[in-house]
Amino acid sequence: MLERHLQVLKMVIENEPIGIVKMSNETGYPHHKVRYSLRVLEEENLIEPSSQGAITTERTAEFVDELDEKLDDIVGKLDEMKIDDAVEVES
Repeated sequence: MLERHLQVLKMVIENEPIGIVKMSNETGYPHHKVRYSLRVLEEENLIEPSSQGAITTERTAEFVDELDEKLDDIVGKLDEMKIDDAVEVES
C-alpha cells in the first residue's frame, strides 16, 4: 500500500494536475485504490485537489527530501549489516 501511495505521489509530482482516470490507466490500479491513495496523501497535506486534478502542495518537496534522506540512511545501515562475501561460514 505504501508503494502505491508513493507511486501516486510521484505521478502527481511529475504530471500535475492529474486525475484519477489517467492515474488508474497508467498504473493499472483500480479507481478506488487510486482514490484512496489520493485521500491519504491529501490528509498528509502532500497533495490537494484542483478542478483539473491533483496537484502538489508547499509541503511536498520537503517531504520528498526527507523521505529520500531517510531511505538513504536505511540503505546505508542495511549495507553495514551485510556479512562480507569473503568470510566463509562454517557448517
